[in-house]
Amino acid sequence: MRLLVVSDIHSNLPALRSVLEDAGRCDAVVCSGDIVGYGPDPTECVEIASKQGFRCVAGNHDAAVITGDTSNFNTHAADAVAINRRLLKASDRAWLRRLPVKLTLNVEGVRVAVFHGSPRDPLNEYVFPAEATLMAAEFLDLTGADLLILGHTHVPYAIGSGRRMVVNPGSVGQPRDGDPRASYMIIDLNEGEVAVDHRRVEYDVEEVASRMRRLGLPEMLAVRLFHGW
Repeated sequence: MRLLVVSDIHSNLPALRSVLEDAGRCDAVVCSGDIVGYGPDPTECVEIASKQGFRCVAGNHDAAVITGDTSNFNTHAADAVAINRRLLKASDRAWLRRLPVKLTLNVEGVRVAVFHGSPRDPLNEYVFPAEATLMAAEFLDLTGADLLILGHTHVPYAIGSGRRMVVNPGSVGQPRDGDPRASYMIIDLNEGEVAVDHRRVEYDVEEVASRMRRLGLPEMLAVRLFHGW
């Protein structure tokens, strides 16, 4: 079973298209949240995810776009949520509303759990590489998973080996690890073994930034795409 694992697409359609083209044939797509927010193309990204049958959990930006509650967001993120809310069609909002905060799968004998933040706080907890290293065994035991997939940090990592791993594919639409290329993972599951391939792919950042500016999205959100921070 070959999984394409993505997270934090953030309404960045060119980045998502580049990832799908670069990944090639996969048996399923797993997304650990935040399809929308920040970027200029929420409807188009939701429609790709829904039509292609992505197995998704909700992220904090997905939830904010549905509820309108941005009380825990900085000003730039809150402004982007407001614009994304206006751009989304009713059918897209309905699809986002149905997303669970936790997803469990059994694939090729591997128990997979997916959260945006963490098993303790599915929407909001940031689990960076250092925390993931310290908490990997506890999180795996807590979820009963062999493979735990997280998002939210926009920083990729793979902690563990063999059958028990905690991974984060990084961000498709707004990387924050110093590399502006879209980040994703291909995970091969075979007879209980887990093999992780972390990949990067370029996309037209200038096109996305220009469209963000035309829509009135915060300038900082456009600028950071060029730098990966």
